[in-house]
Amino acid sequence: MLNFNIRGENIEVTPAIRDHVEGKVEKVARYFNEEIQATANVNLKVYNDRQTKVEVTIPMKNLTLRAEERNADMYAAVDLIVDKLERQIRKYKTKVNRKFREREGVAAYFATVDTPDASGGHSEEEDNIVRTKQFDLKPMDQEEAVLQMNMLGHNFYIYTDADSNGTHIVYKRKDGKYGLIETN
Repeated sequence: MLNFNIRGENIEVTPAIRDHVEGKVEKVARYFNEEIQATANVNLKVYNDRQTKVEVTIPMKNLTLRAEERNADMYAAVDLIVDKLERQIRKYKTKVNRKFREREGVAAYFATVDTPDASGGHSEEEDNIVRTKQFDLKPMDQEEAVLQMNMLGHNFYIYTDADSNGTHIVYKRKDGKYGLIETN
C-alpha cells in the first residue's frame, strides 16, 4: 500500500488534487508481486509563469522510483509522471530479470540510494552546503550501479563494490559513456 505525502509550493493541495494524484500514482503498485509498503513523496510547484512542476519520489526497501515533469496543466503533468514511473519499472524489471533469472529476482538487485542534487550553475553561494543526506551503500557490481544511476536520473552513483568491498563511484561522461572511480 502506498501512503502519500503531498506538498504544494505556491498552490493549495485541494481534495480534488489529492484524489487525482493518489488515484494515478497508486497504479504503480500493480507492478509489484508483494504488497508494497512505501510513502510516495509528491511535490507540486507552481511558478510565476503559471508553469507547474510535479516531482514524485517513492523510496522502497530495495528500489527508489523518481520522476519529475513540467507542464502548464498540473493534472496532465501527473498523468505524464505516472507514465514515466511505469516505463522505469518495466525497463528495469526486464533488464534485471534477463540478467538475474537464477537469482532472487528484482528485489535482490536494486539498492535504495538517494543522492544529492547537482547544481548546474556557478556562484559565490555554491560553496555553502544547503542539503545533507545519509544513506547506506549496498554491495553490487559496476553494471548494477550504472542501472541504478540511470533509473534515478542522476549522473553519478556511489556504491560498495561486492568483490573488493571498496567504495566506488560510477558516473556518466559528457560523451555519453560511463566512468568508474575506485577508492583505496
